Amino acid sequence: MTGGGARVAGRSVPAACFGSLREVADWRGDPAAARQSLAEEGHVLLRGALDAGAAAAARAEVLDRLAAVGEIAAPAEAAIATGKSNRAALHPDLGAFWRSVCEGTALRHLTHGPAMRAVAQAMIGEDAVPFDFLWLRAMLPGRASPLHFDHVYMNRGSARIVTFWVPLGDVPIAAGPIVVVEGSHRFADLAEAYRGHDVDRDPSRPGSLAVDALSLAAQRGCRLLSADFRAGDVLAFGMFTLHGSLDNAMSGDRIRLSADIRWQPAGDARDGRWFGAPPPGHGGKSYGGLNGALPLGAPGIAR
Repeated sequence: MTGGGARVAGRSVPAACFGSLREVADWRGDPAAARQSLAEEGHVLLRGALDAGAAAAARAEVLDRLAAVGEIAAPAEAAIATGKSNRAALHPDLGAFWRSVCEGTALRHLTHGPAMRAVAQAMIGEDAVPFDFLWLRAMLPGRASPLHFDHVYMNRGSARIVTFWVPLGDVPIAAGPIVVVEGSHRFADLAEAYRGHDVDRDPSRPGSLAVDALSLAAQRGCRLLSADFRAGDVLAFGMFTLHGSLDNAMSGDRIRLSADIRWQPAGDARDGRWFGAPPPGHGGKSYGGLNGALPLGAPGIAR
């Protein structure tokens, strides 16, 4: 028996090693309870926080853009990768192309609109602002994001940033959604090992852990937490919550789409890499510094 079909590094996750994310049902009526969960558990899952229709519109917008460069087969809504790409030929500036996808009207309405602002301010507990930069991920089958703390990528401004992981459409366990390492926000030794590490100032040291999630869970005697996500769900977590993704184990070359957006208290200092038009991003490359800027299916790229 496995954890709902969850896989990590090609291995099935045993049921004993798999658990559910912490949910707060009435977070609108009792936002303090959701903030408490965020503080105590390092994360909180908010079901139906955003409009499912808005999530579907964002998904369709992204898939249409990928279909236009030959990376998604018709009909685009099936999200089937072709294994081919005309992206570089049609858009020589790959960074500019990916920025245009990440700044799509429907996608930004989902991640930066009034509904998301209400979620962010409820979780932060005060007036909040989003990063201008958006992390959009298109994950091919057989691929996954490695374990990491977000702190190493965005630690030059506020210490109170909250990440919001937003599925674009329904993302079941088999599609490789986000996975959180249970209790990892209390792994003091790992937190201290990465505290203050800046991947741009010390590029020789990776921001992600070398160990995969299943191996780490075995070492630490903890579980891996995830869920079958539905369009409109939002997962909130802090800068020292260890997370990555499960393997996308979907058949038929179906990709998984999700977006990460960071919000912080409006009055706090801001990490200049992630604000502006365009935001400078890692190494001043803006969106060109993301894996997502590369044609879908480029060898060795985990989205």
